[in-house]
Amino acid sequence: PNPGFESGDADWKKSRKQADYTSSSINTRGKFDFQYGLVEVRAKIDTTLGLWPAIWTLGIKNPWPSNGEIDIMEYYRVKGEATILANAAWADESKRAKWDEAKVPFSEFLKLDPYWPAKFHVWRMEWTEGFIKLYLDEELLNEVDLTETINPDGFNPFHQPHYILLNLAIGGNGGDPSASVFPSEYLVDYVRVYQKNENY
Repeated sequence: PNPGFESGDADWKKSRKQADYTSSSINTRGKFDFQYGLVEVRAKIDTTLGLWPAIWTLGIKNPWPSNGEIDIMEYYRVKGEATILANAAWADESKRAKWDEAKVPFSEFLKLDPYWPAKFHVWRMEWTEGFIKLYLDEELLNEVDLTETINPDGFNPFHQPHYILLNLAIGGNGGDPSASVFPSEYLVDYVRVYQKNENY
């Protein structure tokens, strides 16, 4: 049941009596944040139509997109084609998201390994003051030059602490889930953050 249901409301969040699907999202906001370092996540994602798993970070200061978003991993449909993404976003002059995107068709991974969806994979982010590098199983997917990620007010959202989010969305960019078999699993083995100890 939708606890916020209001009959006749135009907002889709209120106009539905019940949810057709449930999903989950966890994040470390207010519990753990970090600035620069190396993040590794070992996970197995479900690549079924309708699913939209992600590993990402958001800056602790300013509203989106001025706070900065780093998509260590997103998996969804781009023009109907299953795609792995590695992105960063910040604000443009109109306060909309400006993206540095890498979009790799999922078919490229299946050509190399038809059993890819059944396996765990390691996503890694290397983050310094000068760049963000995003990897999948040691393959560099995207390198973001942080001299170019400055909001119109001069604030660079990638020179501030970020917190981590892991989620599995359903529908939206993931495609139509109505013919997919549920329940679905997004299995996370570990999330690790490494930083240099300046005392050594």
